[in-house]
Amino acid sequence: MSIIRSERTAAGLLLGAAALGLLLANTAAGPALVDLQHAHLGFGPVDLSVGHWISDGLLAVFFFIVAVELKHELVAGELNSFAKAIHPAIAAVAGVAVPALVYLAFSAGSGLEAGWPIPTATDIAFALGVLAVFGRGLPNRLRVFLLALAVLDDLIAILIIAVFFTTDPNILELVLAAVTVTAFGLLSRMLRGRMRGPVAVLMVLIAVLTWWLVYDSGVHATIAGVALGLVMARRPAGRVTHALEPWSNGLILPLFAFSAALVVIPSVAPSELSPAFWGILIALPVGKLIGITLGGWLGSFTRSREERARISLFGLVAIGALGGIGFTVSLLMNELAFAGDDLVRSEGTLAVLLGSGVSIVLAGILVSLLARRYRRLHPRA
Repeated sequence: MSIIRSERTAAGLLLGAAALGLLLANTAAGPALVDLQHAHLGFGPVDLSVGHWISDGLLAVFFFIVAVELKHELVAGELNSFAKAIHPAIAAVAGVAVPALVYLAFSAGSGLEAGWPIPTATDIAFALGVLAVFGRGLPNRLRVFLLALAVLDDLIAILIIAVFFTTDPNILELVLAAVTVTAFGLLSRMLRGRMRGPVAVLMVLIAVLTWWLVYDSGVHATIAGVALGLVMARRPAGRVTHALEPWSNGLILPLFAFSAALVVIPSVAPSELSPAFWGILIALPVGKLIGITLGGWLGSFTRSREERARISLFGLVAIGALGGIGFTVSLLMNELAFAGDDLVRSEGTLAVLLGSGVSIVLAGILVSLLARRYRRLHPRA
């Protein structure tokens, strides 16, 4: 299982699954796979397509893990004080604002402005995987800064999903979900001694109930995973995420990437592609790089001169390129933003894959150059 926990392996599986999905969708097997994706499976009161079971159901586990990591960083990690958090926070906010503005510049007046959140996300696992592959010998402070920035980026993405992709929420069901989330958090503090087994079973049942209440309320179901991860006691949460991580890296995220990438490449001239396609394609690699670099540079003035020198401008540019790898969360945003338009959603998926691909190549080059420069200046480091 240890190899599946590796950031490099997780990134490789994600990329391979997305490439396989895109390839198969454009072969003779494509129509059958798309039909399977749209086939409905009902369990009790919930009846979803296979694709939605993956994006609304399984992906909640991934967001649970993200929430636990976010809580750890806020409580005991690199974001546990204002002084620590302000620099990556400014970089994260700029890294969301600039891509959104780039997208809106392309889509203004097209009726597709709702896709602005798509290029604002950063895939933590993928970005850290690329850094691990190409950044041999780099100091850990770059990984720490990227992790802090990406965690804050995910927090913003969670808020965007909760606020902008929620329609007519059922307040009663949300109140009931808040009750079950509270019960889940209280029970997690009882996970010790002889009662651990029964308590764990009860917590699983409450988690499933919470997921259903959030889903049925009109709020995107992955928010249930976020809420449960934030309220769970830290020690048992760490054990649970350790157990779930191989399943998330090895099955859930590749399955989602495969499902999301099941799109037929449109046989149209580039001029006939929608403004959403071009907005996403440019905003991910270019908007993210400019936003994170600019925000990181401005945020550096909140630190002392000595601390400011710990991450060079070149280092910020490399981190900005890594931030342009949107992948998982960007694909989810694309599904939510263009749920009613299959053609634009397909073009958006292609744009996310291409934009993230450009960012991967650019980040690989920049991180390799940065690592080579660091090894030359610090041969014994």
